Amino acid sequence: MFTKILIANRGEIACRVIKTARRMGVRTVAVYSDADRNALHVSMADEAIHIGGSAARDSYLDIDKVIAAAIKTGAQAIHPGYGFLSENAAFCRRCAAENIVFIGPPTPAIEAMGSKSAAKQIMEKAGVPLVPGYHGDDQDPEIIRKAANDMGYPVLLKATAGGGGKGMRQVWSAEEFDTALDAAKREAMNGFGDDTMLVEKYLTQPRHIEIQVFCDSHGNAVYLFERDCSIQRRHQKVIEEAPAPGMSETLRAEMGNAAVCAAQAIDYVGAGTVEFLLDADGSFYFMEMNTRLQVEHPVTEMITGLDLVEWQLRVAVGDFLPLKQNELTINGHAIEVRIYAEDPNNEFLPQTGSLHFLETPAESAHIRIDTGVIEGDEVSVFYDPMIAKLIVWDTDRQHALRRLGGALKEYRLNGVTTNIDFLYTLCQHPAFAQAEFDTGFIGKHEDQLLNRDIPQLGDNLALAALYLILKQKQLIAARAYGSSDAGSPWNNPHSWRLNQPAQHHFELQFGDDVVSVCATALDTDPTSFNIKHGEQEYTVSGELNERVLQADVDGHRQSASIAEHDGSFSMYTAERAVQFNIKRPDLGDSSGDASENQLIAPMNGTIVSHLLAAGSTVSKGDALLIMEAMKMEHTIRAPADGIVKAFYYQAGELVSGGAELIEFEKAE
Repeated sequence: MFTKILIANRGEIACRVIKTARRMGVRTVAVYSDADRNALHVSMADEAIHIGGSAARDSYLDIDKVIAAAIKTGAQAIHPGYGFLSENAAFCRRCAAENIVFIGPPTPAIEAMGSKSAAKQIMEKAGVPLVPGYHGDDQDPEIIRKAANDMGYPVLLKATAGGGGKGMRQVWSAEEFDTALDAAKREAMNGFGDDTMLVEKYLTQPRHIEIQVFCDSHGNAVYLFERDCSIQRRHQKVIEEAPAPGMSETLRAEMGNAAVCAAQAIDYVGAGTVEFLLDADGSFYFMEMNTRLQVEHPVTEMITGLDLVEWQLRVAVGDFLPLKQNELTINGHAIEVRIYAEDPNNEFLPQTGSLHFLETPAESAHIRIDTGVIEGDEVSVFYDPMIAKLIVWDTDRQHALRRLGGALKEYRLNGVTTNIDFLYTLCQHPAFAQAEFDTGFIGKHEDQLLNRDIPQLGDNLALAALYLILKQKQLIAARAYGSSDAGSPWNNPHSWRLNQPAQHHFELQFGDDVVSVCATALDTDPTSFNIKHGEQEYTVSGELNERVLQADVDGHRQSASIAEHDGSFSMYTAERAVQFNIKRPDLGDSSGDASENQLIAPMNGTIVSHLLAAGSTVSKGDALLIMEAMKMEHTIRAPADGIVKAFYYQAGELVSGGAELIEFEKAE
């Protein structure tokens, strides 16, 4: 076994590899960029090497710097994680040239599967079923368009390099083909430096099923069953589970054997994933093979009881696979959700910011959290906005879903907008609970999943008021403790008034709603309060221990965690998260409606292209400009009918979040 390995990655996968290596007695070397100087994976590793600037191209994608770090520290092998250099054949060859073991497949296997079109040609020869489509080398747009027209719409355009939904577009009619092709090629070039495209028939109700395969260098190969990854947004997976709901033993064996056949066709070694589309009639088609460990590998580990990273290390040193196919079994059901810094109610736009408050469910045999962040960390514009993976396991899917719902309620985070509430709503949806879904599930149920209505406040109003009262008392008590006149009435924490009951008045803002609250201390018990809002009244009492509020509301004992940042409060109860703040005086705003005269960058990013010329007359909703941020393209659209007077940034220029991008004149 290796004595030291370098992990050429960051975040949760780097931390994940370090945990297994540590358990196996293997020392680890982390690499890090400027932005990751204080990252969790850096502190967890035995050693760490700084390799450059914050942008991935200046650090994690710089082959020379990664190899130099391995040589400097005496690492015998490099684990690439996923993303970055994990499927880079040039990096694999460089490792071999430097006598460093690449913990992954051989270079020819990476090259064979590196192009989606070439991979499909290999699979066709191997007898693996394929979706009808054009995978040719001739990239003349006319040829690609003709192929799409011949097979009939809808079709799917896909970049032959890369993955993660980038360089991919659904096309529903011939009229939108050219625009979609241009956008997909542009995104592919920006993401992978290669804009080669393929086009396939788009199945309207498929499920996305992938098979985990493992091969050793002695000719042995197994499949470790399947994962259902159908729940996606922007062609990126959001929820993965294993085994796939409703999968028969016959179909499982057919897909598993096809996946092994695909791996053996390219003399594969190590961990790989063969992805299929499963149609409603039970037919399945090869999509692609990922020549690396997958983000969703934990659900396979949870149902098999295996450590796939350990298998990777053992196969990399030349060991035989630890188990044969007939020794592998499925135990229970596992579900993984990806917790992202993104706004589901704004087209899942990625978010940046600091994790000011982070409280997670306790890990156990049933709950696992793979993450690369801790409280106080920054979600940077430079990398993928995934914060963590929450994985649950139980004896069957129904119990696993129930456990997932409880764990999501206990996952509490403040500082950036996340998809946690969205995930909870999704996993509670009746159709999802009954496993009635395909890859279009989120789009079909958008109105139910993206509910923008502010829920009824109920007891949360009383809890918010009690928290503010107790927090005020603590601050006054702390001031009195440090005062030279602790007995001064100004240091009295009980809101004492001459011949008047002790009262607190608040104007609290919950979303767009502002509510007036009056809290009066009870004569019989000054630690209890009558909370009144309009016709609603509550009797409350409790204590505040740091960020945890223990309260009694009309005889209902409950607790909440409260996080405060920049005058805003996030309150996490057993039921949900509630955001509120103390309403400040309205001092007016002379700037007018900004949306009428300017458009701003939603976050830090790079201008990709202008879609029309300055001076153009546009209608509300017209696309004006494309910018790229956090690996995805975002289209800036006209807020109203009007004229684009000027563009303030040119293609290729960096912009900061909030920067004015376009001078816009609204039509009269």
